[in-house]
Amino acid sequence: MAPWVWVIIAVVVVVLIVLLLLATGRRRKAIQQKRDDAHREKAAEIRREAENKELDAREREAKAARAKADAEQAQVEAARLSQHADQQATEARAIREDVGERTRKADELDPDIKGDRDGANRGPNNRPNAARDAADTARGAGGARDGAREDRRNDGPNPGQGGSHLDRDNPRSGI
Repeated sequence: MAPWVWVIIAVVVVVLIVLLLLATGRRRKAIQQKRDDAHREKAAEIRREAENKELDAREREAKAARAKADAEQAQVEAARLSQHADQQATEARAIREDVGERTRKADELDPDIKGDRDGANRGPNNRPNAARDAADTARGAGGARDGAREDRRNDGPNPGQGGSHLDRDNPRSGI
């Protein structure tokens, strides 16, 4: 074969190799472009998720701040209510003391309250013992019952000393 044929064959082979390299390069670029697009899409999706999570985190922080503010407000309100309750309790105590003082003054002025100014004729809450006063009144009006009591008083272990159990409970018996 002639040398010029070899030169043509070599040129054709070189051209084919260049064309083959160009075709594979373009294919690689297309494949790389597809990969890059997929990666860009994946990155954009991850960024959107991150932004959504950031918004969720901000929202949760805002809710936590609101809950904390609500809790502090509730504490302030509880302190205010406690203060109000203490104030009302103090006022109630003052009113009770005033009522007790007025009752004591009324008892000092009342001629129906007999003898004991030290409170022996009083029941609970520093009030006159109405049941005892009623019994005294009934004893004064019911002569037969008084006579029976007198008999019992004289029949006991110490005649005239009020030996009956009922008489010991009543400090005003025999008056």
